[in-house]
Amino acid sequence: MTKIPFRLNQNQALITFEDEEVAQRLMKMGKHTLILNKKPVDVRVIPVTLEMGIRLELHLTISGKKINISEIPDLSIPDDWMRDKLELNFYKAEKGGGEVEDVKYDRESRTAVITFLKPGAAQSFVRCTEFPFLVNRRCFWLSVSPDTNEHLGKCQVYHGVSKKTILLQGIQGIDDDDEESIQDMIEIHFQRPSNGGGEIETIKYVSNRATWVCFEE
Repeated sequence: MTKIPFRLNQNQALITFEDEEVAQRLMKMGKHTLILNKKPVDVRVIPVTLEMGIRLELHLTISGKKINISEIPDLSIPDDWMRDKLELNFYKAEKGGGEVEDVKYDRESRTAVITFLKPGAAQSFVRCTEFPFLVNRRCFWLSVSPDTNEHLGKCQVYHGVSKKTILLQGIQGIDDDDEESIQDMIEIHFQRPSNGGGEIETIKYVSNRATWVCFEE
């Protein structure tokens, strides 16, 4: 179960009702007048907005000219010869290749990047995972993968609104010495159907400090 933190600032209260229809009705009313310590206090009822998560757009571009090669056999030949053999191997159009513009070979990692001359020549390797490599009458199988470019696009924060909880703002102008007593008065007011309220599941009021509460998703 995911816990979502929410900052409750001073002179605010959170009330969660058993029935979400009660919370929705109170939010539509908007403003309420409470009698706290025999004084009328005007408060605002607003929805509780929770930050639920982040949506990221990942853009992936597959190159039409480049492919990545790995698992190249470690042969006792110079690097230049290996580059030439790789070029010849992927030059043959009947195997899906084409004229090669450049070969970047790294002996230590046994990898290479093949760049074809014509755009689109690499498309035939998009679904290809292995490719035969003929050297000195021996056949090796190379791992082939498309060359991709990834970048993040839009970043959007998900917001969710609690259906059963309301936030009271503007609880001011009262004696804050007895926070629990004020909380009881608020609870009594919103328990009464005549005030548009109903059965309360939980309530939290803070007077002179901020605190964090957690919602469970």
